[in-house]
Amino acid sequence: MKSLATYSAYLENALQQAHFPTQPANLYDPLRYFLQLGGKRMRPMLSLMACKMTGSAFEKALPAALAVEYFHNFSLIHDDIMDAAPIRRGQATVHERWNANIAILSGDVLLVKAYEQLTKYDSNTFHALFNVFNKTAIEVCEGQQMDMDFELRNEVSEAEYLEMIRLKTSVLLGCALQMGGLVGGASQKDAALLYSFGEELGLAFQIQDDILDLYGDTAQVGKQVGGDVLANKKTLLSISAKKAADNTQLQTLAALEQLQDPLLKVEKTKELYTALGARHYCEEQMKAHHQKALAALSRIEIDGSKSELEELAEFLFARTH
Repeated sequence: MKSLATYSAYLENALQQAHFPTQPANLYDPLRYFLQLGGKRMRPMLSLMACKMTGSAFEKALPAALAVEYFHNFSLIHDDIMDAAPIRRGQATVHERWNANIAILSGDVLLVKAYEQLTKYDSNTFHALFNVFNKTAIEVCEGQQMDMDFELRNEVSEAEYLEMIRLKTSVLLGCALQMGGLVGGASQKDAALLYSFGEELGLAFQIQDDILDLYGDTAQVGKQVGGDVLANKKTLLSISAKKAADNTQLQTLAALEQLQDPLLKVEKTKELYTALGARHYCEEQMKAHHQKALAALSRIEIDGSKSELEELAEFLFARTH
């Protein structure tokens, strides 16, 4: 998508020009470091696209877009601490490069900076944005807690898993779109449909991530495939496989979880998931959420062009990494 490059360049320039104090250095240097690590910037792009769809200049949504991006990066800094993750986007995580206490405090400031962006709008717009943003911020935390709780449980249902990824991933996409629409003057109804579009797109995106983690090509994914399997992580693939398995196959899956040979573990698990129809089931679920996203978009009554968001949905649906 050519438009992605335009939005990406615009956002990168805005992030480079964002002013953070220089002192205390151990508070603000980690923020500058983490923000310059890059990423797809998909969430702030959605705010810009939604605003443009209303007929307004997309630049009008920049503060809302930055609020979303700052919040997203705050959550990643804290998630990395909780996951004890050493690497993010190919570079050392903040808590690894500095320490956990610095990472916690720097993340806190980035969250405050996110809210600060919303104050750049008039009082009516601010109030509408604040309500959406605050609700979303709490839900993302709820999703992260559910994800951590699931690590301590032997069984997680499909409904529980879908609710977790909705909260942890999808609601922020919906929020980004809804806020962009509100900034552009969309009605409450159309703004809510933009949210639904993002929420369903996020569910499809995360299910696709589950599939690509095991079935993607290493060269395209950019990492060794099967990371979720090696970590015995609960995904829609693993949940649907267990649901379809008979007692013998369940025993095999349990044995594979204890297997120490990583290559053999990934290979045999992949074979069994495929035989149990888990991949096919997940692909069908991904398609269903993708179609729900497009259906929500089609019901929006804004006169502006929906082509960019339609193209984005298709672009994400066809991705291989």
